[in-house]
Amino acid sequence: MDIKLWNDKIPCFDAELETPNVMTTFFVETDKPLPCVVVMPGGGYRRRVRHEAEPIAEFFNSRGFHAVIVEYRVAPNRFPSGLCDAQRAVRMLRYNAEKWQIDPNRIVVCGFSAGGHLAASSLVYPEAYESNDEIDEMNHIPNGGILCYPVISVEEDFGHVGSGRNLLGDDRYGAEKSEHGAHKRVSDKTPPVFMWHTSDDGEVNVKNSLIFASALRDNGIPFEMHIFPKGKHGLGLATDRADVGQWTTLAADWIERNVK
Repeated sequence: MDIKLWNDKIPCFDAELETPNVMTTFFVETDKPLPCVVVMPGGGYRRRVRHEAEPIAEFFNSRGFHAVIVEYRVAPNRFPSGLCDAQRAVRMLRYNAEKWQIDPNRIVVCGFSAGGHLAASSLVYPEAYESNDEIDEMNHIPNGGILCYPVISVEEDFGHVGSGRNLLGDDRYGAEKSEHGAHKRVSDKTPPVFMWHTSDDGEVNVKNSLIFASALRDNGIPFEMHIFPKGKHGLGLATDRADVGQWTTLAADWIERNVK
């Protein structure tokens, strides 16, 4: 089922650009509140790839969790439009928690690649837009994050420049790129995190995960991280890889143990 994020005023709205304004729900039948995983597919902030969307939601359903997919805005929309969408989705889940049988204290974002940057940003950024209604009075910070081969830095060296340019636009990239390293915003209030990456990822350097883990450690935030020796970028569920494919079970187990 598709649910609109906003019925009225949409923050950062541009009528000439694509604005999906939707999250797709994958709710399971239940008589008790369950955790909910908020899926943010990757795509370099220029698209949202489908193998990191519906199959991910369906996997978490199989483990007894609700899931939603946020069709967040991408280029040529610019920051903070996508973050507004992500924060609104979390707030909407909390606002409707009783009706949708969601545990409002067990909402976990799950992002891949550039979607991992958005998920990490959801964990560490303040409010990205002004309140519009009662939904926006809810807390926008998730209770945990699952980061899958995430972009963390958008700067040169080990960051992912392409994602940064799509996020900010060429005119803003030079002046603002250093502000959008999610590791720089980690604090002792950041929720717990599960991360995985492959050490030879040729598109998003594994240093992205390592530097985020270092920031979490420096701030006393519990995290679980798995670095697999080999595997191309964008593996998604990685069902054809016996080693990397373990991440799904590990992540679901992590939610059950650590997000309470």
